[in-house]
Amino acid sequence: MSATDQARGRDRRIVLWRHGQTAWNLERRFQGSTDIELTETGVDQARRAARLLASLRPHAIIASDLKRAAATARRLSAITGHDIHLDSALRETYAGVWQGLTHDEIVARYGEEYAAWKRGEPVRRGGGELETEVADRAAPVVLDHADKLPDGGTLVVVSHGGTIRTTIGRLLGLEAHHWESLGGLSNCCWSVLGEGARGWRLLEHNAGTLPEPVLGDDD
Repeated sequence: MSATDQARGRDRRIVLWRHGQTAWNLERRFQGSTDIELTETGVDQARRAARLLASLRPHAIIASDLKRAAATARRLSAITGHDIHLDSALRETYAGVWQGLTHDEIVARYGEEYAAWKRGEPVRRGGGELETEVADRAAPVVLDHADKLPDGGTLVVVSHGGTIRTTIGRLLGLEAHHWESLGGLSNCCWSVLGEGARGWRLLEHNAGTLPEPVLGDDD
């Protein structure tokens, strides 16, 4: 390997893909680790996105074992022929009594807790997991599978909005109270991390189209 190659890193790429739409998404109902299936619209979203992501020629697919993520991942597996490695560590945040409540119900019943979470304070929403605990379980799984990629390889991770955000924050080395600034992912959209000389960096966020190369002074 040349000095130039070493400076660039191994050029691996991680695509973190949120599952398709569910009925609870439409109702703005907090799902957490509740096992909710895709709607027909969600299945169609997954099929469309899978066609796009397949063109990136991923080398491996891993997914949360919850139905909505596993079903989304199967659409990409059907095109690429790759097996899916299901892992419970990629599940959405467990949020205790918040799960099953709508956004408005959470704000009405647990307003102070919700506000503290939005401020970036460590909060066990509904008595559940801290965001840092979610990152503690999910990020090592993602890194372990990324380490198995060949140089220039791509890993697709099919998971959930909160878990993806915390994993991105951890891989970028951001402090936990800044993770909320990454914003959410729409159903079946994805974020792309690329490997550079100083570690992972965010190339695309909440994307629904294929990433374009960066041209200009940031090379």
